[in-house]
Amino acid sequence: MKAIGLLSGGLDSTLTVKLLLDMGFEVICLNMKTPFCLCDRKGSCSSQKVAEKYKLSLVRIFGGKDYIDLIKNPKHGYGRGLNPCIDCRIYLFSRAKELMKKEKAEFIFTGEVLGQRPMSQRLDAMRVIDKESGLLGRVLRPLSAKVLEPTIMEEQKIIDREKLLSIQGRSRKPQMALAKKLEIGDYPCPAGGCLLTDAEFANRLKDAFRFGEDNLRDIELLKVGRHFRLPSGAKVVCGRDKDENEKLLFLAKEGESKFTVEKIKSTYALLLGEPTSENNLSASRICARYSKSKGNNRLTIKCWTDSADVFDKIESEPISDEELARLKV
Repeated sequence: MKAIGLLSGGLDSTLTVKLLLDMGFEVICLNMKTPFCLCDRKGSCSSQKVAEKYKLSLVRIFGGKDYIDLIKNPKHGYGRGLNPCIDCRIYLFSRAKELMKKEKAEFIFTGEVLGQRPMSQRLDAMRVIDKESGLLGRVLRPLSAKVLEPTIMEEQKIIDREKLLSIQGRSRKPQMALAKKLEIGDYPCPAGGCLLTDAEFANRLKDAFRFGEDNLRDIELLKVGRHFRLPSGAKVVCGRDKDENEKLLFLAKEGESKFTVEKIKSTYALLLGEPTSENNLSASRICARYSKSKGNNRLTIKCWTDSADVFDKIESEPISDEELARLKV
């Protein structure tokens, strides 16, 4: 029989995949990538490594504009940050249901542990997620199954309940002990992670939504550098190091203004908004502030759009720390 496994590549989901394989099921894995994931290391996909290790089919989906719309207006609200965990799980489970039907699988399974995460892994939340995704009774949570109501698969003896576990709570020790028993090592993100739970990132995202900056490029920019909202509504993003400066230039759209101090090592700044003289001056002053120049000397800032070889020059002094603090997002 086939089963669809939700695979992040972290410890819990890897354990459940191994458990279901040992029970004799054919496992097809589903991984969802969003702009807010923190699970992957150095750009590599942990889910891909797990699928390759066990020679499994892996279907990857991406939470794009429809997922961002969900974040802007979640039915079940947010956690401590801007994390709509219940709505996110409903979205993922609904996609898993589509794959389950396509593959003629019996059920889906996840690495969720009862009580491990405060919003989506409560008993009442799990029931809501299963019901609203149309999967009530068809979601197996092997790590916590014995402290949950039996699923349809258990009632029909498709799954032997005695082979399932009763882990609950936030401790990772039972999973780590099980990993050792099953000879599973090198699990990169035992607790996973999501930028939406980070307070600073959540504030940036709220600010971006208020100003209509809600496309994937704008969200990718939120992960880079320092952000400043100008009185006009435009925004200035400054890189903090060479890598971030390069990423800013890479993410910049055609026609957007870029800034750097001439002949002095400094940040690169990107202006999101109309390149008015007022906005350009503000961006120049911010750029001057993050340069190697000492004191409040008047500096020459290069400003260009499509080619760094064709630029204007703006003379300005660095912005004060007090004014900078007021503009910081």
